[in-house]
Amino acid sequence: MQAVRQCSACGIRATGGLLGSQRDASSRRGAACSRLLSSSARVLFSTRKTANRKLLQGQVCAHTSAAPSSLSHLCSAPSVQQAEHLTHDALIRRATSLVTDGTGTLLSQSTFALVDALDAYAKAVHTRIALQRRYLTSLGKLSPAEEDSLQQAIYGQKTEVSEHLDECKRFETTWIKAVNLCQMAAEAAYAAGSEQASATLTASVRLARSHADRARTAVGAADKKLAETKVDEIQRMAEYAASLEDADELEIHEAYLRED
Repeated sequence: MQAVRQCSACGIRATGGLLGSQRDASSRRGAACSRLLSSSARVLFSTRKTANRKLLQGQVCAHTSAAPSSLSHLCSAPSVQQAEHLTHDALIRRATSLVTDGTGTLLSQSTFALVDALDAYAKAVHTRIALQRRYLTSLGKLSPAEEDSLQQAIYGQKTEVSEHLDECKRFETTWIKAVNLCQMAAEAAYAAGSEQASATLTASVRLARSHADRARTAVGAADKKLAETKVDEIQRMAEYAASLEDADELEIHEAYLRED
C-alpha cells in the first residue's frame, strides 16, 4: 500500500514536471512568437513608410512636372545644377544654345523654300521662252485654231511665271529675316561664351547664302533669255507685218495690172 502511494506520488511529480516543461516550452514559443510579431510589425511599418515616402516623392514630381517648363527643367537635373551651380553665365549659354538651334532650323527651312521657288520660277520662264519661240517660228504657217491654242498656252505660262515670281518674293522676305536673326543669335552666342555655337551658325549662314546665290544666278540667266526672246519677238512681228504689207501691196498691184 505504501509502495502504491509512493508510485502515485512519483507519477504526480513526473506529471507536474512534464506539465512544467510544457508550460516552459509554451512560454518560450510565446516569447518567440511575440518577437516574430514585433519584428514583422516593424518590417511592415518600415515598408509602409517607404511606400508612403515614394508616393509622396511621386506626387512632388508630378506637381513639379505640372509647373512651368523652366522650373521643371531645373528640378529634374540636380546633378547638372550642382555641376554648373546655376550661374547666370551658365543659364545664358544654355539659352543662347537654344536660340542658335531654333534660328538655324528657321534658316534651313526658309533656304530650302526659297531655292525651290527660284528653281520653279526659272523652269517656268524657260517653258515660256520655248512656247514664245515656237510661236515666232510658226508665224504664217499655222491654222487659226492652232495659232489661237498656242497663244492661250503662252498666256497661261505667263500667268504661271507671275505666280512663281510672287512666291519667290514671299519666301525671300522670310529668308532675309531668318539670316538677320541668325546673325544676331551668333553675335549673342559669341558674347555669352558659346564660341562653337556661334561659329556653327555663322557657317550655316554662309552656306545658305551660297545656295540662294546659285539659284538666283539661274534665275538671272532665265530672265536674260526671256528679255532676248522679247526683243526677237518685236523684230519678228515687225518683219511679219512688213511682209504682210508687201504681200498686200503686191496683190493690189497685180489686181491693178489685171484691170489694165
